[in-house]
Amino acid sequence: MKFIVSSNILLKKLQVLLGVVNTTNTLPILDNFLFQINNNSLIITSSDLETTMSTNLEIESESSGEIALPAKLLVDALKNFAEQPLTFSTQKGNILEITANDGRYKMAFVPAEEFPKPIEIKDASNASLNSEVIAKGINSTIFATGNDDLRPVMSGVFFQFGGNNITMVGTDAHKLVRYVRNDISSEGNSEFIMPKKGMQVLKTILNDYQNDISIQFNDSNAKFTFESYTLSCRLIEGKYPNYEAVIPKENPNKLIIERILLLSSIKRVGIFSNKSTNQIKLKIAGSELNISAEDYDYNNKAEERINCNYNGDDIEIGFNSRFLIDMLNNLDCKEICLSLSLPNKAGIISPNDKANEKEEITMLIMPVMLNND
Repeated sequence: MKFIVSSNILLKKLQVLLGVVNTTNTLPILDNFLFQINNNSLIITSSDLETTMSTNLEIESESSGEIALPAKLLVDALKNFAEQPLTFSTQKGNILEITANDGRYKMAFVPAEEFPKPIEIKDASNASLNSEVIAKGINSTIFATGNDDLRPVMSGVFFQFGGNNITMVGTDAHKLVRYVRNDISSEGNSEFIMPKKGMQVLKTILNDYQNDISIQFNDSNAKFTFESYTLSCRLIEGKYPNYEAVIPKENPNKLIIERILLLSSIKRVGIFSNKSTNQIKLKIAGSELNISAEDYDYNNKAEERINCNYNGDDIEIGFNSRFLIDMLNNLDCKEICLSLSLPNKAGIISPNDKANEKEEITMLIMPVMLNND
């Protein structure tokens, strides 16, 4: 088996696929990429059994065959090549030789028969999403997902299709983000929970991709197909929490403020907060917002005052500064609206200036109990 391929093109593809490969695997074969060659076409696959990703590219070849090559070794080697054609050829003793302009390099390969077979999605539902929509949905929700093994459904992103809209939700019970887009098409009402790892792999490549993504899914698996890539994931089983029930319907106190102004202030003040709680206090009265933090263990304290546009009752409420920073960092609006009711009720952050009328972003953050002064 022999083929010629561009070093840069191959490296770019492999770096994406490497995101699927775990640092430690129970099956040694999963430390490898599967290379499948059929004349001028090369399909490369990586898998951890739960998530599988494939890509195809054109090569120069007159042969066919398949082998499994060590993933990390191959990527590390390609990182150090200048752009040039590389010749890959198999030799006796399960050895692959790579010939470059200035040298020859050899590595052992594994027979491809051990590599897991691709997942087949039977009785699939179908949807089509623009890459910009799904990228925005992932960026808006993935940071809010949990890491609790006892509640696996909250460790993924919830997809809910409604015919002409899609809702994506991420929550860890302390914070929740709901992203809604009202200009997509799908086959009726359906839903699934996508694992975080698959979302992170998608996130790395969607910024460079501008067209539609085809989604096929059933009760156990989902497949995302776009450009030269296919990503398949085993879905998280279980019932997603009733997120609508926890989003307050009435938060009459409205604070409107520049996002970057608020974000910068919280970052500065948050440095002085207790490192275990990250608690900061927002005190809003009239047109003034007071942001403060205090770490009683180390006598650290910070306070800032900001002019704001506020309509509501005076209020003092505590939040985890790290959660607020995550939320404000994952919005791209100029101004945000923080809606509040009582110090022990959830606050709602939403863009005050919508860039797209077809899009709705709602971010919920639970308060923390204020320390007594």
